[in-house]
Amino acid sequence: MAVRSRAVWRDTFVLTLIAAAAPGMVWLCTEATAADSSGEQSGFVLLTGHGAHEHWLGYGMDETKGSWPPNWEIVDGALHCKGGGTDLKTRDEYGDFDLRFEWKVAPGANSGVMYRVSQEADPAYYTGPEYQIVDNVGHPDGANPKTSAASLYDLCAPGKDLTKPAGSWNVARIVVSRNHIEHYLGGKKVLEYDLGSADWKKRVAASKFAEWKKFGTNRRGHVVLQDHGDQVWYRNVRIKSLDDEPKK
Repeated sequence: MAVRSRAVWRDTFVLTLIAAAAPGMVWLCTEATAADSSGEQSGFVLLTGHGAHEHWLGYGMDETKGSWPPNWEIVDGALHCKGGGTDLKTRDEYGDFDLRFEWKVAPGANSGVMYRVSQEADPAYYTGPEYQIVDNVGHPDGANPKTSAASLYDLCAPGKDLTKPAGSWNVARIVVSRNHIEHYLGGKKVLEYDLGSADWKKRVAASKFAEWKKFGTNRRGHVVLQDHGDQVWYRNVRIKSLDDEPKK
């Protein structure tokens, strides 16, 4: 496939809240490129490393039986998806949280990190919003900002393309506080949105998610790493519960 230019996107899916224009209105997405200056705080639980089996199991697999899917392996402390099998989900569920991780993909590869996922007969993306993981240059999804890396998949584009080339590690973060969600990439906040807002409902209604009644409605759920049939790696995955944190 043709390799597209990695030029910085201009005026792409950017919604800016101007208080004077619409007092009290909450937009679904705003362009956000402020640096992540929070640092490495205490209270994080490491979900990768050689003890990863204690924190993950296959989506839809019975915890009492063979719950580790063969399409995932631990290599040098990183989770490696070989492709062609089930997704990987956390054993625990989370409501409000700060999730930090690093990811890299093979050329042309696609994956995703879904959150607040409930175990259903349907796939994980029927309930959980997705932080898109993809090779922006080598995969067709990278050509559309709304399905590019760090997007809220098919609903909201990041303000900038801050990805590194396929085969390189990217630093990412997802912060969930009640209904307010923030996506980070490369140490910068690239988008934020509000679950359940009028704009959220409008965008979901105009998307394929409209028919999936539980999509984005769970207050708690699993974190899920998607197997989209391609090779992808995750390392230094750590999470901190924010359930007891004071809310703004």
